[in-house]
Amino acid sequence: MTTHTEAEIASQPSCWRRAVASVPADALPRRGERVAVIGCGTSWFIAMAYATLREQAGHGETDAFAASEAPIGRPYDRVLALTRSGTTTEVLELLARTTTKTTAITADPDTPIMTSADEVVVLDYADERSVVQTRFATTQLALLRASLGEELTQAIADAEEAVAAPLPDELVAAEQFSFLGTGWSVGLAQEAALKMREASRSWTEAYPAMEYRHGPISIAAPGRVTWMLGTAPEGLREQVERTGGTFVESALDPMAELIRAQRVAVARAFARGLNPDEPMHLTRSVILSS
Repeated sequence: MTTHTEAEIASQPSCWRRAVASVPADALPRRGERVAVIGCGTSWFIAMAYATLREQAGHGETDAFAASEAPIGRPYDRVLALTRSGTTTEVLELLARTTTKTTAITADPDTPIMTSADEVVVLDYADERSVVQTRFATTQLALLRASLGEELTQAIADAEEAVAAPLPDELVAAEQFSFLGTGWSVGLAQEAALKMREASRSWTEAYPAMEYRHGPISIAAPGRVTWMLGTAPEGLREQVERTGGTFVESALDPMAELIRAQRVAVARAFARGLNPDEPMHLTRSVILSS
C-alpha cells in the first residue's frame, strides 16, 4: 500500500505546474521591498532558499529567520510567513507583535493565520496528510520562484524524472549522509537532511558546500554519502572519493534533486520498519500551551 508521503512526493510536478500558473498579483513581496521571511522547521529552510533567490534576482534585501529568532525591531517593509498548518505558535506570536505589513503562505484556510496576516496565499491543493512536509514546501518555493520571474519548465521536467528514477541501493543502505548546497540550495540541503532525520531517523548533516572541507569532510568514509544539491565546487568530488565515501551529484534542478532525497528518506524508513507518515516524536504543527 502506498503511504501518504509517497503519494505526496509523487504529486510534486503537478503541484508545481499549478503554482506557477497562478502566482498572485499583489500579495507577495514587491520589487524593492525589504523583506523578512520567517518559518519553523521546513518552512525556515524554504525561507532561506527564497531569501537568497530574491536577492540574487535584484528584488531587494531579504533575510530569513526561524520565527522564534526573528529580530522584530528591524525596519522591514514586509514580513512573509511560511506556515503549512497556519497554527504554529511561534509564527502566530510574531505576527501578533509586529507592526510591519505581513503576508502568509499556508495550506489550510480554516486556521488562525487567515486573520493573523494582512494578506494570505492559500495553497490548499498542496496540503498533506503526512506529518512529514514534502510537496507543500516545494510548491510554495515554486510559487515564490515564479514570482521572481523564473521559468520553471525545466525544473518541472526534472521533477518528473526525479519521482520516476530508480533509487541506488547504496543510498538506501548508507550509514550517514552529508547534504551540501551553494547559494539558494544551502536551504534545500538543510531541508534534505531534515527529511532524512524525520522519516528514517538517519544520521544526517548539512553544510554550505565550500564549508564542507573546513572540518565536516573528516567524517567521510566508505558507506557514507556526501550529496550535492546543485553544482559542486571544483575538486570536491575527488576529495570525497579519496576517503572512500560516495559523492552524489546530478544535473537536476536542486529542487528536483530534493525530491530524490525525499524518496531515499522514505525508502530508508521502510528498510528500518518505520512509518514515514508518522515520524517519531513529531506532530503536524507545534502548538505551545501558554
